[in-house]
Amino acid sequence: MSGNDVLQIAAYFAVLVLLAKPLGMFMAGVYEGRPSILARALGPVERLFYRLCGIQPEEEMSSKQYALAVLLFSAAGVFAVYLLQRFQGSLPLDPQKFPAVAPDLSFNTAISFATNTNWQNYGGESTLSYFTQMAGLTVQNFVSAAAGMAVLVALIRGFKRHSVNTIGNFWVDMTRGVLYILLPLSVLYSFLLVSQGVVQSFDKYKTVALTQAVTYETPKLDAHGNPVMDSKGNPVTEEARAGGQQIPLGPAASQIAIKQLGTNGGGFFNANSAHPLENPTPFSNFLECLAILLIPAALCLTFGEMVGDRRQGWALLIAMMLVLAPLTFLCASAEQAGNPHFASMGIDQAASALQPGGNMEGKEVRNGIAGSAVWAAWTTAASNGSVNSMHDSYTALGGMVPMLLMQFGEVIFGGVGSGLYGMIIFAIITVFVAGLMVGRTPEYLGKKIEIFEMKMAAFVVLIVNALIKIGTAIAVSTKAGTAGISNPGPHGFSEVLYAFSSFADNNGSAFAGLNGNTVFYNTIGGILMFFGRFWVIIPVLAIAGSLAKKKHVPAGLGTLPTHTPLFVVFLIGVIVIVGALAFMPSLALGPIAEMLTH
Repeated sequence: MSGNDVLQIAAYFAVLVLLAKPLGMFMAGVYEGRPSILARALGPVERLFYRLCGIQPEEEMSSKQYALAVLLFSAAGVFAVYLLQRFQGSLPLDPQKFPAVAPDLSFNTAISFATNTNWQNYGGESTLSYFTQMAGLTVQNFVSAAAGMAVLVALIRGFKRHSVNTIGNFWVDMTRGVLYILLPLSVLYSFLLVSQGVVQSFDKYKTVALTQAVTYETPKLDAHGNPVMDSKGNPVTEEARAGGQQIPLGPAASQIAIKQLGTNGGGFFNANSAHPLENPTPFSNFLECLAILLIPAALCLTFGEMVGDRRQGWALLIAMMLVLAPLTFLCASAEQAGNPHFASMGIDQAASALQPGGNMEGKEVRNGIAGSAVWAAWTTAASNGSVNSMHDSYTALGGMVPMLLMQFGEVIFGGVGSGLYGMIIFAIITVFVAGLMVGRTPEYLGKKIEIFEMKMAAFVVLIVNALIKIGTAIAVSTKAGTAGISNPGPHGFSEVLYAFSSFADNNGSAFAGLNGNTVFYNTIGGILMFFGRFWVIIPVLAIAGSLAKKKHVPAGLGTLPTHTPLFVVFLIGVIVIVGALAFMPSLALGPIAEMLTH
């Protein structure tokens, strides 16, 4: 790696840490109802919303009521986004006159955005109207992110409270998350992105003249639009000439801002953040990549502030950083070194001679290898899934890094809210293991961790792993699944494994070599995204309710301190061991086999 690459990566991490603390303290104040400038300005809007919706903000919920509210609200989101796509052709703000979206694709997309996954089996600029993008996808970007943050806050209250049966009010937590956190940050980011050239328009697509016309061959069609075949059954082609290019427009900047801040990841255009109208400059690349981890990092410090011990938040943030930083450098180093398989293809020169600038295949020159590798690592460390390069073009080792970060369970930062409550689950498992070592009932933040909490924690960890493996096994053993694989051998297996890791972990990124827009992948992907989201949320809220009922236990001589370097190392070890044990055999069949194949 060059010194410039190292400086770029270091700058990303430095700015992230600098911004995390003030934002984290602010968010703690929001969820605890402290007065602030925003609260004074937007308080009347919040109260009006409660009156219009019949919400009693002072009435709190049990863990079961909270979980039911999350499920019902998310189900309503799935239904609304599905209908918007199916009736798209009859709705306004459709200047390109796009027809209704197919049922299986509508099903997949609706679940994808309601679960904060944002997996996309379509090209936004060729499939969805402006109205569907705004009223459907952008709205879900806000509320699905806010729902994840609300679940986290409910879990934090489980630690903070004692001898009570309630963990807050979902409608209040979600409203405050949108109104005071996600919306103001998104407005600010939208203006910054527009200043860099990200498009924000309701105009029709524009056609611009090319500086030089292009001649190409295209299939000849008959009067019915079918390909014409010659006597041997081969398609007949004819020469065509292109003198212009159609430029897609739309209200992109407003959606891009929340797609990154809410760890949603769904791009306005098919190429996602590799598209020049979605991510045009190195500075926009820096802003968008920073936004991916900004709220997840800050929530660690929100956690510490709300439980009354800031050291706890810093311990979790440092654990995340200690895993992500070396993997980010590993990904960048692998891509900078170039593809090692050139030497095994009978080519005399070394990979560095054939790719003197590193492996730039599938990457944008304006972002470079460092800007692309940081994004690849961060988008999969977070439950974001947006891409500014094609992961399918990465080297075997470089491509394994984002896959592994997902398979850790989306807890190395993870999605807004969902990543931290996943990390807290691993912390609970860690103190339980430590308790077994010394023969003492484990405690975490003044609450005894007993059999119920461990059952729920084990379910959270195991269910996602099971969904990934079962889905991958079905795909590679059925004709419907293998039909979408474009590359044979280990790389093709990696494409499938990556896709199902993305589905079940609610990430949304793809290796890009798999044809996912089929009835098989749309259906099974939608099912896995649903269960990967809500079969985790339900046990997390069950743990929150159980903890809230417990009495506070003062720390004693046998209590394991959970803010020390020892605990941080222990926590990282548990995460890595669980990930390695669960997925090392699968990785051996995919990226590791590809790396070792000559």
